[in-house]
Amino acid sequence: MDDHLTVLLPIAAVWLAAGIVADGLPRLDRARALRRRTGWLSTLTLTGLGLTAAVLIAGLQSAGTTPVDRAAAGLALAAAPAAVVALCTVRRVRRLRAGAGAFAAAPDTPAPHGLRAAAAHPLIGLPLQVTALALVPALVSAAGVDLLAGPAVTGPALTVGALGVTVIGVRHALRHNRLCERALPDEVASARAARPLHV
Repeated sequence: MDDHLTVLLPIAAVWLAAGIVADGLPRLDRARALRRRTGWLSTLTLTGLGLTAAVLIAGLQSAGTTPVDRAAAGLALAAAPAAVVALCTVRRVRRLRAGAGAFAAAPDTPAPHGLRAAAAHPLIGLPLQVTALALVPALVSAAGVDLLAGPAVTGPALTVGALGVTVIGVRHALRHNRLCERALPDEVASARAARPLHV
């Protein structure tokens, strides 16, 4: 086991926790609980971004083979989804928390379906979970297993990773669409039925 595993483990734990919290947001049916959970998610997201950026910057500033340098090399794959988190997810979580705060005055105020649909938006959960998934190769490599030892291992590893991202994305999109449909107002059954009867 390499020393840089001790650097990568806290970062991976924070991203994993953020992905789990984000995944549970749409299941919350009370506005106050949704506001509290979005606060947790905001804290975890900013912590994950801060730790990732700190390790990457420290790795760029030194050209040695310290544990931080090796950890920064392992974070290269997670840098792209972490950038999506910084650009899209942070803003959406902030808006979601503000929206939940507007309904959270009373303890048992139900969360509207529109708010839950916003919590299920793929740009909230997907980037966080993909970032956590992108850290798996670095953790496995730091544990002493070389995933890139040969093409017999590299191909299946890439396929499993791509399938994992696809499944996560489809799941988020389906859940978001289902909650969006619930948020739509009931349509009038027929425009003709709503008119007065003329003889």
